[in-house]
Amino acid sequence: MAERIAAALGDIARSIEQVSHEVALKEGEVLGIVSPANWNELPVLVREFIQKTTFTLSGNNYVFTVATFGMIQGFVCEDARREFKKKGVTMDAGFSVLMPDNWTPIFDLSDPVKVQRTVDAAEPQIDDIIKMINRRVKGNRSHRRMPYFLRAITDRLLHYERQTRFFSVDESLCVGCGACARKCPVAAIEMQDKHPVWTKERCAICLGCLHRCPKFAIQYDGKTQNHGQYQHSKYWKRQ
Repeated sequence: MAERIAAALGDIARSIEQVSHEVALKEGEVLGIVSPANWNELPVLVREFIQKTTFTLSGNNYVFTVATFGMIQGFVCEDARREFKKKGVTMDAGFSVLMPDNWTPIFDLSDPVKVQRTVDAAEPQIDDIIKMINRRVKGNRSHRRMPYFLRAITDRLLHYERQTRFFSVDESLCVGCGACARKCPVAAIEMQDKHPVWTKERCAICLGCLHRCPKFAIQYDGKTQNHGQYQHSKYWKRQ
């Protein structure tokens, strides 16, 4: 989605894991954050990126956030607006797009036909957002928001679910490739005796380790085995 929007704007999408914490916008430039919902909130990694980054605006800039969500967008755009405000940046607009929910402890993504329908249905939503960004539409246009006072509840749930003790590995399936450890955004996994071990009490709970495992050897809380894996690249029909 970030790549689609950036291409339409004549720009390049960049991962927050790879960019500088010094962001300077020239006159008229656009800054966008594209982020999934994480327990209805702005994910920890995105929040920390905004908090650690120095933003310099020049004038006539346009700042927006796009939230992807599977059931409820919740507070993602409002979280981003508040974090930007702390940095002295006014977020002009918030948008959202319905996507497959890869929180497989609850949601079932084992039917590829159903998942493909959801991915395909997202494309016109992205087209509409691109049009609004080009017109520099303002305001929170995101869907399925929640009253912000409920964030106190979801924050507790997120803190609980981030415990790495919920992860397990089927060593009979694990091939010791180390993909989970290499790609963990918070370095919470180490390979020990050719098997992953979670060495931090909490992680970003992105479930990237589970969904990227080539043998589906990683599970979460014993609830994910029958719900499949999700990698967007398998469903996105690049234009």
